[in-house]
Amino acid sequence: MMSTLHQQFLNPPEEFTPIPFWFWNDRLTKEEIIRQINDFYAKGVTGFVLHPRIGIPEEIVYLSDSYFQFVHTAVEEAKRLGMQVILYDEAMYPSGSAKGLVVKDNPEYASKGLKMIEYPCNKNEEIRINLVEKNSLVSVQAVKKLSSESIDLSSSKKLIVHKGKVSFCPPDDGNWSILVFVEAFSGGSIRGIHFGEDDGEEHAPASADLLNPKAVAKFIQITHDSYYDRLKDYFGNTVIAMFTDEPDILGRGAKAGLKPWTRDFLSYYKQHGNKEEHLASLWFYAGDETETYRNNYRKAVNSRLTEAYYEQISKWCERHGIALTGHPAGSSDIGLLEHFHIPGQDVVWRWVAPEDGKAIEGVHSTAGKCSADAARHRGRRRNLNEFLGVCSKESPWALTPGDMKWYIDWLLVRGVNLLCPHAFYYSIDGKKRSHERPPDVGPNNLWWPYYKQFAQYMKRLSWLMTDSINQTRIAILCGEDYLPWKIAKHLYENQIEFNYLEDSLISSKSLLTEGQIKIENQAYNTFIIEDSSMLADTLLEKLELFIQGGGEIISLINEDETLTIKGVKTIDRAEEIIDTLSIVQHEEVMISPKCKDIRVSKIIKDSELFYFFVNEGEENYNGSFVLKEKGSVEKWDAWTGSIEKVNLRNRGGNLVVPLLLERRSSLVYAVHINQQPLIGEEERADFTIEKLELDKNWYVNNHQLFALESWHLWKGMESFSGTVVYENLFTLDEIASIKKVFLNLGEVYEIVKVTLNGYEVGVKMWAPYHFEVNPDYVRKGVNKLTIEVTNNRANEMDNARLPSGLLGPITFEAHVCKKEKSHHYI
Repeated sequence: MMSTLHQQFLNPPEEFTPIPFWFWNDRLTKEEIIRQINDFYAKGVTGFVLHPRIGIPEEIVYLSDSYFQFVHTAVEEAKRLGMQVILYDEAMYPSGSAKGLVVKDNPEYASKGLKMIEYPCNKNEEIRINLVEKNSLVSVQAVKKLSSESIDLSSSKKLIVHKGKVSFCPPDDGNWSILVFVEAFSGGSIRGIHFGEDDGEEHAPASADLLNPKAVAKFIQITHDSYYDRLKDYFGNTVIAMFTDEPDILGRGAKAGLKPWTRDFLSYYKQHGNKEEHLASLWFYAGDETETYRNNYRKAVNSRLTEAYYEQISKWCERHGIALTGHPAGSSDIGLLEHFHIPGQDVVWRWVAPEDGKAIEGVHSTAGKCSADAARHRGRRRNLNEFLGVCSKESPWALTPGDMKWYIDWLLVRGVNLLCPHAFYYSIDGKKRSHERPPDVGPNNLWWPYYKQFAQYMKRLSWLMTDSINQTRIAILCGEDYLPWKIAKHLYENQIEFNYLEDSLISSKSLLTEGQIKIENQAYNTFIIEDSSMLADTLLEKLELFIQGGGEIISLINEDETLTIKGVKTIDRAEEIIDTLSIVQHEEVMISPKCKDIRVSKIIKDSELFYFFVNEGEENYNGSFVLKEKGSVEKWDAWTGSIEKVNLRNRGGNLVVPLLLERRSSLVYAVHINQQPLIGEEERADFTIEKLELDKNWYVNNHQLFALESWHLWKGMESFSGTVVYENLFTLDEIASIKKVFLNLGEVYEIVKVTLNGYEVGVKMWAPYHFEVNPDYVRKGVNKLTIEVTNNRANEMDNARLPSGLLGPITFEAHVCKKEKSHHYI
């Protein structure tokens, strides 16, 4: 079994390839399409999302015969190479409009919203309600104003409109207003694929009414049926899914002040437990129940969107042998993933990032777990994340390969197992293309020659995180569009794994037995509640039974909150969660020394146990972890493809596993239960360390450098992006006693390829720029060290003038056997 797993890890099936967005954003030719697909394939990328994007010339009309000729070329070439294709259901985004074609012949299918118009009310004054053409009246109410922003909802009165007029006599001298609620066209749009069709531009396509099942059916007819008619022979084999992208109910650039709405939605709204009088609370503060009313409205909208849009498209995909994938608009919209066969999410705009605590703080820090846990609790094998879009730091193109690796690890350790890089650009010709949601994270970036290693890394860990079960027994209770992060932060920092579980799934899909709540392959004996106000009465009853059976519930309580569940442990501050959890939860994974930057997922795959560690911090970690189980251990490195047995330490009766995680690194430890572990003592140093500083005598193009400094300071190189070759000659007069050799380059920007005496030492793309050199590469006498440094493309694309090149300090370090005569350097 383990030898088979070794092979699958080292050479995983192409099913686990990254599947990037491929921006079709220029004049298309069959020859160039085929060339680019083969370029992807050569780099280990064996799938793509075929995404029409702004920059396509107007003569290539969306969904026309000429358009589909290019689509057919791409899909046919993918089939020939055994690649996977995900079709994209829109021309640009957000989805649902078919580039305005839904509305073009059906103006009534344009997106709609609820508008509120306020009329001050004077005694016995009759008010004429003048509706704009095609707007319809939803409700008229009289409300008592307590301030400009608050009302007394209990005094609200529904009014009857007669012949376009309404009259109302206030019962007291309070400040009364008449509120008119109108269904209006939102005026929203989507982004188109031709220049002049972007946000705010004259020809931006009209957005469609996604809450209207008939409008969505029209969208499916225009888009999905057209793809199937042309590509039916590829569906279910080469074409594996349809991607829907953050559908926007009102559309982009909609009129201000509108709330999502559709024709006859009032009755639907009321059927979901709301009252007509509650509409005013969507605009005004209406007492302690305001947030409840707004949440209930939002739930009604989400329910309608699910029925009208997601469910309808999902059923179409099922009938046609492919999966529905993509993602909703919000990072916390876990409930809207109900009908996705491959649930998805989106990490964009550097809302999640290595710096400033963004990895585990804020509403967007939940996006990775959102898709992963939606899949876990719905029995879905795969979940997707579109990532790296506009995730640069200093300027639009200033994404580093090290940060790209960070995002990959951030997703994988949270359980995402289908990675969708955003994006590979067909063309970067002209700033309108090159700076439309940059950067290109594929063939038009400077790391592309080394991308095969990235692709293989993603495949290996996507394989590991598929068909596996993470071993946490902790669930954080969440809502359909609410994923708490404040308590989750402290769990992350203490290597305590958890999953988000929606309240609705506890009520509908879970099994309660003997102090556990079981759902799909997961079983939980601890529940954490960050906001008890979200708990429905039916859920309270089930949670009480859970506690009675031996389950543990911990709830964060605010000052004005009371929780009626008997036996709940309460905390006043989020950080108290660590001391309140049962000790068994602490002992699942224990590292030493403690470190807030280490993340872990402990999983079972094919009956084997794995620990997957990731370093999300900026410093190297050198420590260990306690092996809770008894068995032998192997260390699997997904980046290098190495597998090696691990010598364990015996400390106080515990088996301890060494854990060295450099910055931007991950490691997998495979535990072979009940096999005899290798126990080893700490290795004693039998060598001395001798160092040679190599900060002088560097040459670039046969010109000697007086000092190592950023080349953006050199005349004519201020905005240069590319590769500079550094050379250095140094002399060793004795090499026989050298046991190991290390080269530390210090500060580098940012991809380096090192050669010593014609032997390739290796490539590094992020700090630490530390190499172990094969001692056989070292010569007695003169040695030639060559370092090729490639900087960031932001200097060329953005004139960013970022630090570039080899800055050092550079150290050549030899471990010399103690018993032999030490050599020295000249």
